[in-house]
Amino acid sequence: MSTLLLAWKSLLNRRTTALLTLFSIAISVSLLLGVEKLRTEAKRGFTQTLSGTDLIVGPRTGPIQLMLYSIFRIGDATNSISWESYERIDEHPQVAWSVPLSLGDSHRGYRVLGTNDSYLEHYRYANRQPLRVDKGAWFSDLHDAVIGAEVARALNYQLADSLVLAHGTGRISFANHDDQPFRVSGILAPTGTPVDQTIHVSLPAIEAIHNGWESGAAPATSSQVATDQHQADEHEHENEHENEHENEHENEHENEHEHGLEPGSITAALVGLKSRVATLSVQREINQYEAEPLLAILPGVTLRQLWSLIGTAEKALLAISVFVVIAGLVGMLTSLLASLNERRREMAILRALGARPRHIFTLMLSESVLLAGAGSALGLGLLYLLLLAAQPIASGLYGIHLPITAPGFYDLAIIAAVVGGALMMGLIPAWQAYRHSLSDGLSIRT
Repeated sequence: MSTLLLAWKSLLNRRTTALLTLFSIAISVSLLLGVEKLRTEAKRGFTQTLSGTDLIVGPRTGPIQLMLYSIFRIGDATNSISWESYERIDEHPQVAWSVPLSLGDSHRGYRVLGTNDSYLEHYRYANRQPLRVDKGAWFSDLHDAVIGAEVARALNYQLADSLVLAHGTGRISFANHDDQPFRVSGILAPTGTPVDQTIHVSLPAIEAIHNGWESGAAPATSSQVATDQHQADEHEHENEHENEHENEHENEHENEHEHGLEPGSITAALVGLKSRVATLSVQREINQYEAEPLLAILPGVTLRQLWSLIGTAEKALLAISVFVVIAGLVGMLTSLLASLNERRREMAILRALGARPRHIFTLMLSESVLLAGAGSALGLGLLYLLLLAAQPIASGLYGIHLPITAPGFYDLAIIAAVVGGALMMGLIPAWQAYRHSLSDGLSIRT
């Protein structure tokens, strides 16, 4: 009879204790693999929040602060970029496209982003995935709003629903733009990024709702402002129809300027270059811009810097999981050591039947490996069940995609490390059984 088969039968003879040890190791391994997958996917999703953008341009501040408020909608900008400076950047010979971003308002705690059609056309996330309007259409009217998937889910908004923007970024605001309500014209498909928690409106809409708010308070007569903006909206559409054969980009700027809706400033801008080789030179030009203090950052570099600051929590979670696995292996060791007192006679009989000390030693090690191997396999199966259950929750609430894929090299390395740790733990009871099996079993104890 082979040693592994004998070890298996021995474990079956002590099935209750063996099963408890098995489940302990399975839960430990499942937790370790699950935390590692969650950590890896969270980091990947974080670093791929923005993809395909070469530079982020904003007022001169810290790179991380610029990244936080322009991409993650965290915090507020301390300054802004003049529209003239943005246009000069957009006209740079090396710039292929640019996306203006205007922040500062909110709706029930969700940030409002003023932008234009280039946002839908050029914004990319993950592996250069484009934004997609899941329901309705991108804004075309002055008071159209396109909301993210999380906004729609949390506030239960549907197409054509009305919403009022608030002045400022607080969850509760006493300065609302009640005179100019917006209509939900579209709902974006989920992205797992801050886009899901953003309300998108046009740049002219941002200017329209702030006419008369120069002092920071609502204008005294808001009805006339609303009427003027409605007329401006009608004139804008008339001009679009009259000039449909002209360049769309120039037409939009002319209409906005004519009706006083061209923005005076923006919060930041995303920039895509014609050649990646020119990235550093264009960045240096913007950072040395003399008309006003500007800052251009590399998104990938800044995202990695930001993750290094907030990645301490995930490292601590991984360390806790490792200790849980160690606790499971120590439990296995305790179980094997405790069983030695009950198995002295068994070991002695095996010796009397011709088993050598090395056979006893190998038997104990085989039991450790079998428990760790079976526990790891069970833990892996438990992990996949948990992934099936947690996938929609993690994606919908936290924007973390947890793919269900075959175990990779890293997963197999973790399982091998667990089995190796069990092997090391099994050396202690195996050595004791090797040394004392015959004498302990045949001696009379009182």
